[in-house]
Amino acid sequence: MMVLIALNPWLKAFHVIAVIAWMAGLLYLPRLYVYHCETTPGSAESERFKVMERRLLRQIMLPAMIAVWCLGLLLAFTPGFDWLAGWWHVKLTAVVLLSGFHGALSGWRRRFLEDRNTKSQRFYRIANEIPTVLMVIIVIMVIVRPF
Repeated sequence: MMVLIALNPWLKAFHVIAVIAWMAGLLYLPRLYVYHCETTPGSAESERFKVMERRLLRQIMLPAMIAVWCLGLLLAFTPGFDWLAGWWHVKLTAVVLLSGFHGALSGWRRRFLEDRNTKSQRFYRIANEIPTVLMVIIVIMVIVRPF
C-alpha cells in the first residue's frame, strides 16, 4: 500500500490524461453522429463516418475509459482515501453515468454501422450535452468537495 502513496502523483497525472482523452471522444462522437445523419446510407461519405466512428470509439475512447477506471480505482485504494465522503459518491455516480453514456454511444454506432439509425440530428445534439453536464459535476466534486 505504501507503493500507492509513492505513486499517487503519477496515478493522478495519468488519470487526468485518460479523462481528457475519454472526454474528448465523449464530446466528439455525438457530433460525428449529427453529421452522419446528413449522409445517405451506403454512400461513400456514410462509410467514411463509420470508419471514423469505429476508430474513435475503439482506439481512443475504450482504452481511455478503461484507464480512467483502473487508475481511479487505484487512487481510491490509496491509504487515507475517505470512502464515506459524499463528494466521492456523487463523483462515482457521475462516472458510472458517463460509462453508461459510452455504452449508449456504442449502441448508436452499431445502428449507423447497420444503416438502421432512426434518431435525428436534434437527438444527437441534445445527447451531446450529457457528458458536459456530468463533467461539470465531476470536476466540482473533485475540486470543491462540497459534501
